[in-house]
Amino acid sequence: MNRAAAPALLALHDREMREGARPDGPDDTVERVGRVVRRTAPAHGWNGVVWSDLGEEDADAAIAEQIAHYTALGLPFEWKLYGHDLPPDLGPRLVAAGFTSEPEETLMAGEIGRLTLDAELPDGVRVVPVTDAAGADQVAAVHERAFGDDASWLRRQLLDRLTAAPDDVVAVLALAGDVPVSAARMELVPGTGFAGLWGGGTVPDWRGRGIYRALVGHRARIAAARGYRYLQVDASAQSRPILERLGLTPLTTTTPYVYEASGRVSVSCQEEQKEEVAARGGGRGPAIA
Repeated sequence: MNRAAAPALLALHDREMREGARPDGPDDTVERVGRVVRRTAPAHGWNGVVWSDLGEEDADAAIAEQIAHYTALGLPFEWKLYGHDLPPDLGPRLVAAGFTSEPEETLMAGEIGRLTLDAELPDGVRVVPVTDAAGADQVAAVHERAFGDDASWLRRQLLDRLTAAPDDVVAVLALAGDVPVSAARMELVPGTGFAGLWGGGTVPDWRGRGIYRALVGHRARIAAARGYRYLQVDASAQSRPILERLGLTPLTTTTPYVYEASGRVSVSCQEEQKEEVAARGGGRGPAIA
């Protein structure tokens, strides 16, 4: 992609994927509260702020409002801060309010038709789709071997998506014989031009053989066949050089700021809180539905 086109693509991403965010499933609520768009999901889902447009005069109040919302539900949440978000000192303001910043990533995107997607799988490795609980178990197991952390949340999220909206998620495994050696998924967002790549990970013994690149190409071709124009990725420092060689362009940075709720409430109380949100009309605000 021509780098001169990057600002326009970033603006499109902000409009479609952030300000116009959509629920991931029937148990998710997306609402616009003032100049903030946030998602509220079950405890194993993703909870957090996806978009904001704040000034110095209202940023601290907006931060306090989100903390109050998620703390009342007993949910930890993430404020997904992008490098161009305002005010410029929003990150330090979040830290001062009790958030912890996690490693910075790079938002990258590219027009599928302009990407270099010719990487092939190593001999003896094949790609299979994930459609059920057994496949979700294997995806989680690969994630744990690749990244060294617990992936029970990933299994539950993936199963939720496969059950509630199977046409909007693509998950795949790369098998060496019958042994899973890599896994990845893609989230398709109806009504937008973007398909998001997530969770690409390869177990240590199989790295450096082109599997990661081949799975990017595999998912990109599926996205194109379903009418999507762009791929977008939150790239780590390790994956960014690979994705740049494939043709994706860095648009901005993105940093997760995480807030851990001080206490947890019962499931029944969480449901009561969600009913109150729905009763206020928050979950179906304008520009969100």
